[in-house]
Amino acid sequence: MEEKERIYLDAVQSYYYSGRELLKQSEFDLLKEDLQWNGSPVVVLNRKEARFLAAQQAYLKGDPVMDDKEFDELKLELKQEKSKIAVSKEPKCIIDTGICTVTLNEDTFRSNLLYLPVGIILTLLWTIFSYELFAAVKLYLNPLVLLIFGALPIYRGTEFITNEYVFINPKIAYGPCPSCSAENRIYFGDIFSVEGFKEEADVKCTSCKINFKVQRDSLRASTVPK
Repeated sequence: MEEKERIYLDAVQSYYYSGRELLKQSEFDLLKEDLQWNGSPVVVLNRKEARFLAAQQAYLKGDPVMDDKEFDELKLELKQEKSKIAVSKEPKCIIDTGICTVTLNEDTFRSNLLYLPVGIILTLLWTIFSYELFAAVKLYLNPLVLLIFGALPIYRGTEFITNEYVFINPKIAYGPCPSCSAENRIYFGDIFSVEGFKEEADVKCTSCKINFKVQRDSLRASTVPK
């Protein structure tokens, strides 16, 4: 089944990028019908998905047909269109090149926790100073009322201070190692004045110790060719 899917993708790739037909139309139709009969998801594709899969396979063979920026933009479009083809949740390896790939997920929970320290400090400062300010004119308000009035400035201040001075341009990703499937986490961005990963992260797996790269925009992880 996998070999048939690979032949199908080779035919699609050749047609889309070079205009050559690797299979006769009748042979291509028979192959497609066979894959459809066996329930292969490869044949139920729109044009963007076909280009994406063909580009991915070409990349894994070490002969890319589009640059990383174009590939990532295409993948982002498919993800925004809720295409399941664009997200590979399980690591895939090609024996010929030794390259393994997988798509990681953004860790929104831990990303939101980054705002907690500054948020707590600003909340305490707002509560204390606003209470003292009103108390100076003998107006004693319930701290909950003060927090309601201060919710927006506290939120804006927390977001600004965290993103500009503490965790600068943060993004946390997690997912399986493309080689051994052990879970790894990657932080993109700077912490105070210490520079971190920008657009691409060079990571060493915590389990198998293999090196792999992760793209910030697409969260595509791939091992280095052997």
